[in-house]
Amino acid sequence: MKFTTAHQSLRFSRRMLLLGGAQAAFGTLLLSRLGYLSIKQNEHYRLLSEDNRVQMIVVPPRRGWLVDRHNVPLAINRSDFRIDIIPDQLENPTQTLRLLASLLDLDPDQVDRIIKELKAARGFQPVQVAENVPYEKYAAVTVRLPELPGVQPQRGFSRFYPTGPAVAHLLGYVGTASAEEYEKTKDPLFLIPGFKIGKQGLEKTLEPYLRGTPGGQRVEVTARGQLVKELDPQPDRSGQTVKLTIDGGLQEYAARRMADHSGALVAMDIATGDMLAYVSMPAFDPNSFSKGIGQTEWRMLSEDDHIPLLNKVAQGLYPSGSTIKPAMALAFLKQGIDPNRRVHCAGGYQIGNRYFRCDAVHGSMDMHSAVERSCNTYFWAMGLVTDPAKTTEMVHYLGFGEKFDLPIPSQRYGTMPNPEWLKKKYDREWQGYDSANTSIGQGYVLVNPMQLAVMPARMASGKLLQPSLLLGGKRKPAPDLDVDPTHLEIVRKAMSAVVNGRGTAVASKLPLEGILMAGKTGTAQVFRLGSRGHQSNWALRDHALFIAFAPADKPRYAIGCIIEHGGFGAATAAPIVRDSMTYLFDKQKAWDALAPVEAQLGGTLAERTERRAEEFARIARANLAAKATAGGGQ
Repeated sequence: MKFTTAHQSLRFSRRMLLLGGAQAAFGTLLLSRLGYLSIKQNEHYRLLSEDNRVQMIVVPPRRGWLVDRHNVPLAINRSDFRIDIIPDQLENPTQTLRLLASLLDLDPDQVDRIIKELKAARGFQPVQVAENVPYEKYAAVTVRLPELPGVQPQRGFSRFYPTGPAVAHLLGYVGTASAEEYEKTKDPLFLIPGFKIGKQGLEKTLEPYLRGTPGGQRVEVTARGQLVKELDPQPDRSGQTVKLTIDGGLQEYAARRMADHSGALVAMDIATGDMLAYVSMPAFDPNSFSKGIGQTEWRMLSEDDHIPLLNKVAQGLYPSGSTIKPAMALAFLKQGIDPNRRVHCAGGYQIGNRYFRCDAVHGSMDMHSAVERSCNTYFWAMGLVTDPAKTTEMVHYLGFGEKFDLPIPSQRYGTMPNPEWLKKKYDREWQGYDSANTSIGQGYVLVNPMQLAVMPARMASGKLLQPSLLLGGKRKPAPDLDVDPTHLEIVRKAMSAVVNGRGTAVASKLPLEGILMAGKTGTAQVFRLGSRGHQSNWALRDHALFIAFAPADKPRYAIGCIIEHGGFGAATAAPIVRDSMTYLFDKQKAWDALAPVEAQLGGTLAERTERRAEEFARIARANLAAKATAGGGQ
């Protein structure tokens, strides 16, 4: 068949029609897509564009202060200098890190850490190079900034504890949030280098009040991350200031007066139940944790046999020793024991087939003299003729083994044993020797130092006081003790005789005209020894305890103190309580008494802490040098 011109024209027209249709369909598709992107997806891409152009820098809030009852700061924020890197703005990482290492004296471990964090970092999330940078080094970096794109010097705030170890176990410390803490909360603040949260003590339990609200700074940047301008700053809001019941002066004094002993001291205001001192020594320097504690310091603290990392006030448990005797006397009185009833102490007491040996041959003892002279024989005898369930119930009622509602994490409350507890715990019946051991604060009796202060506070006030650590808000007045006031008076007089009569703590009378202190010594046996108290091995010595209130006639303050392996309570714990009690009435006399103690130790607590920090640093440098030498020799 022959194609004519008409056929060719018709075929060309069909092709044109198909091509035009395809072009029209493609154009419609492009217009639809353009419409979809510009209208339907407008908000999405506008936000992405805005996000590329505008970056948000979170501004961490300043942490709230912790102050004492007189508004004296116990934990504050101190201005410091830090150096960060913004990864997206970093142009030559190797050259920048080399120059920073030179200017800031960074060691190889620090440089390795920065490299790892830079590799894991995203966007404008800063990477910390160094914090607490001395001003000279900070200034050296700032003048070289033109050579260091991406490096961001900043002024920030770090936590500072003016009295250092004196408040360590009360306030705790702050530290960087862990990965687990971030995963739990997803709080973006936790990703900011240098941002610290409470890790221990009140810093931890009061975290919701102390943290504050973060601010933000929106900045406009170029595609290469260069800052164009700052937009809409939103200021941060600082955390709340929290006022404690603590008397900061007494807290520091008691910590210093405990010298190099290991132990705890708690002081209470009898009128309110306020805790005035909460001291656990020896302690760490919480400022070391604020700065980032080194491995050497941490290891040396962990290996110290005086356990400076343990909060002994809340977590230390000890036999009460004879400090239990005033409460025992009240229990005997309530069960009808005549306070004039006499027991002859020939130096011990036979119970079953075992002879319990007293500390001395006291002769004929009534209740007053038995408390005054701390005669075990009297309490063994009275413990055997009274109901152990009722006796231990009274002691528990006065505070031993009781749980207190305090904002202190990880508290331990000890044990005040009774027949029911013994049956449940060890599946055996209460025996006479259980009464004997319990009546002098041995056996299963375990108390913490807070309970050692609560007991004399309750007996002195006649109120069922509850200890408190936070000031503010309404508090209900404490109810009266369910104890006969005449019985309380009998025990108070006996406790006064312990210090002011012929008792075991006559060497610890207050050096104050017209003010008498009442108390009770305690010496808690750690191991069964041939000769108690005097042992060359520190860890085998008895614990020394003392409880007290003053003035004896109109009680105002109560103190409980334990010195681990301190030997006799009268020799070690009582003088510390005497001087701490003196501080509450006459500060100058107390400071005068402390001066020779610190002179013998070679300086104040602050001076000794500084020397110890230098020792930690020296050992750390020596370890680093040894490690470098060993590495070079391989």
